[in-house]
Amino acid sequence: MTLQIGTHTLENRLFVAPMAGVTDRPFRMLCRELGAGYAVSEMVTSRKELWGTLKTSRRANHDGEPGPIAVQIAGTDAAMMAEATVYNIERGAQIIDINMGCPAKKVCNKWAGSALMRDEPLALEIVQAVVDAAQPFNVPVTLKMRTGWSEEHRNAVKLARDFEAAGVQMLTVHGRTREQGYKGSAEYDTIAAVKAAVRVPVVANGDIRSPEKARDVLAATGADAVMIGRAAQGRPWIFREIAHFLETGTHRAPPLVAEVRRLLLDHLVEHYALYGDYSGVRTARKHIGWYVRTLPDGEAFRARMNTIEDCAEQLRAVGGYFDGLADRMDRMPVQHLADEEASSGEEEAACAVD
Repeated sequence: MTLQIGTHTLENRLFVAPMAGVTDRPFRMLCRELGAGYAVSEMVTSRKELWGTLKTSRRANHDGEPGPIAVQIAGTDAAMMAEATVYNIERGAQIIDINMGCPAKKVCNKWAGSALMRDEPLALEIVQAVVDAAQPFNVPVTLKMRTGWSEEHRNAVKLARDFEAAGVQMLTVHGRTREQGYKGSAEYDTIAAVKAAVRVPVVANGDIRSPEKARDVLAATGADAVMIGRAAQGRPWIFREIAHFLETGTHRAPPLVAEVRRLLLDHLVEHYALYGDYSGVRTARKHIGWYVRTLPDGEAFRARMNTIEDCAEQLRAVGGYFDGLADRMDRMPVQHLADEEASSGEEEAACAVD
């Protein structure tokens, strides 16, 4: 089943969630290779003075990435968000996504992210400014939000109608309030209510960690697609597992250890190329840790990995670990951290995740 956003036809209805510090270009491309039909970039700030920083330039790097290129922007000023829209379109963005879903304190304390849901007039002003800025380029605007600010203030349905009227062409709803952060369980009744209230595609997000859960959430909400975040960390093949299950009703066999070894090593090479040796070896540790955390001797290997400060040595260590693993098992475990949360626990790494 395909999905249309503006002039772009997405390959399927399985999306990668934008996660700051995680969904960089190498990770997005890996998820696309393994069955994701759409991937949104890490959050890019609307603060012009930060556009020249190394962090922002890496987040805006789409070299070799399959389209459509979707860039998420965040901010609290309508004019700045409009300027950020044009800036990113001129650098290759084919879809602009507005962040009103991130609950991280460093974002919400500045009234960006999901905090904007508490100021409905400002939220709508920002959306209209972004839509107007993107319109001359024929670039569609999408938006990710939460169910509301708090349990007592679930305003996703009202805002969804307003955003649709302003020209937003797809809405993603995470099934928690800003107040919840990532605690407790996601609820899907509000997502279903949003879907019933608007005509644009609606994407369900939150706690989707297995093929069965994806099926159940699609059925419960009537959503057009699902967005997956934390469950893809260390398990990027979850997208093809879900796609197979939705199509056939049966489970796809877990990947061979040899395939995972190849995928991870190729991912690391691309990661180093983007970040350079010094940052690359350090920022790669979290990805490696997600892969091995439930595998035999995984904790010991993670501890060792944190002492390695050379890319070539890190590659050799990872290759050697998976070679040893292949001697003990042919395939990866059937359930690979499907019900666990991201190990980092960092708000930034979880920002805009499910």
